[in-house]
Amino acid sequence: MLWNHGSEKRPGWQPELASFYNSHGFVFFVPHRRGQGRSPGPYIMDKIHAGGGPAVAVQAQQAANEDVVAAMRWLKTRPEVDTNRIVVSGCSFGGIQTLLTAEKGLGARAFVAFAPAAQSWGNEALDQMLEYAVERAKAPVFILQAKNDYSTQPAEVLGKIAKAHGGESKIYPGFGKTPQEGHWGFATTSAGIAIWDKDVLQFIEESFR
Repeated sequence: MLWNHGSEKRPGWQPELASFYNSHGFVFFVPHRRGQGRSPGPYIMDKIHAGGGPAVAVQAQQAANEDVVAAMRWLKTRPEVDTNRIVVSGCSFGGIQTLLTAEKGLGARAFVAFAPAAQSWGNEALDQMLEYAVERAKAPVFILQAKNDYSTQPAEVLGKIAKAHGGESKIYPGFGKTPQEGHWGFATTSAGIAIWDKDVLQFIEESFR
């Protein structure tokens, strides 16, 4: 399981997700993209906030995806990894990265995107890029969100495309008390995992068949 972190500058290692996936036999890998964690380079939010319009956000996401591609290549060299059973997942900006990776495929068998672009939805160039990516995904895509996320348009719009191409989409009841809890806590905490765990595991197992 390659997990794509969000926009946070210091992503950390997501111990609750790691514990869940490890308990089901997965290696859990959290590569830090350029400018985040200990990885050198410009921080993506600095680039976006510097201005330049919607195209800058698209270009920044495309550049960041180069790091996901590199991470996938490295992961596939590890002796403990079954290269026929790799899954890519992520939340928020990590959900965006998951969909961009789905378009490339890279040998992954399933893609699980939590709240991709939920805070960025409405950037037409970014929305179109993600629609294009889901349409051309090389393996099944599952898009999921909590109802109280910042926007459920990603699951509604991109989810419809995913379903038309053999994937899944689901909007769950609200999680926590704030949009941020519905956005990030739903995807990464033990309480959130307990809500979507069976659906995600079933989706993955069906994708492996």
